Amino acid sequence: QALPVLFKHWLKNEEVEEGCTAMLHCELTKPNAPVEWRKGDTVLHSGDKYEIRQEGTRVELFIYDAEAQDA
Repeated sequence: QALPVLFKHWLKNEEVEEGCTAMLHCELTKPNAPVEWRKGDTVLHSGDKYEIRQEGTRVELFIYDAEAQDA
């Protein structure tokens, strides 16, 4: 029976100036586990506004050209 994937380190609030890039990251207990980033009910995908990177147990979300509505 496989152990569940847990957070080793939780997300922290980040403050950035408008127009800058915000970077959120978390660390999981298992490498390459599927992660879904959301804003409310909306699933975020890599594109012009967002970039999602995952390497081993570390998962990162970059929010480019941050605006107030990205909070």
